[in-house]
Amino acid sequence: MAEEKKEEKKTPATNEAQDKLESSRDHARKAAEDLKSAAGAFAEEYRGKAGEAWDEARGKAEQAWGDARDRVQTFQEDAEQYVRENPTKAIFTALGIGFVLGLIFRR
Repeated sequence: MAEEKKEEKKTPATNEAQDKLESSRDHARKAAEDLKSAAGAFAEEYRGKAGEAWDEARGKAEQAWGDARDRVQTFQEDAEQYVRENPTKAIFTALGIGFVLGLIFRR
């Protein structure tokens, strides 16, 4: 009979401990879910910021490329106009540059 009383006394304490353990598990599970959702929100926020930075950098690169292309086209048009207006100077200038480059590469 003494053993039966001990088992009866342990049962409520054991049930209480199991309830506390289950409650702790629920709290830990809820905390993990909260942490997961917070991390997801944090990642989404920085993904958006990274996308905005990428779009801004891409826009600036496209603008720089367009500006460079326009400058080269303007330089080409100016050079063509100069050659049409001064064909003799252009030919002698090209011959001189070719001669100098030939001397440099020969050595």
